[in-house]
Amino acid sequence: MSGQAPSHAPDAAAIEAMARDALARIPEPFATHLADVVLIVEEFADDETLDAMGIEDPFDLTGLYHGRPVGEKSLFDSGGLPDRIHLYRRPILDEWCDTGVPLQTLVTHIVVHEVGHHFGLSDDDMHALEDAAG
Repeated sequence: MSGQAPSHAPDAAAIEAMARDALARIPEPFATHLADVVLIVEEFADDETLDAMGIEDPFDLTGLYHGRPVGEKSLFDSGGLPDRIHLYRRPILDEWCDTGVPLQTLVTHIVVHEVGHHFGLSDDDMHALEDAAG
């Protein structure tokens, strides 16, 4: 996809397809640990999430990881919700239009950033992972 907006905004299914494509390009050994992560595309983060993060403008949050980083998990963990990556369609589309960055590139960047939280990575490590995911 080019950086120019099409005549209609991509729907949640299109954003999810781009996110799944990005996840499929995550290299090993990371890919093995992503099989159980749930991907959810919503229009915006809910008010509870925004309040908990101290975010007033829902357009300021494009993605969020919910769960415990891999290094903090225990064999004794059970009964909890699965780890989830939430992508927020409207803020993503807004950033896409504002920046002109190709939508697939933007979605990949957000997914890799949230995957980085899953692994407890630093920002530098996330940039290296994003470069590897192409």
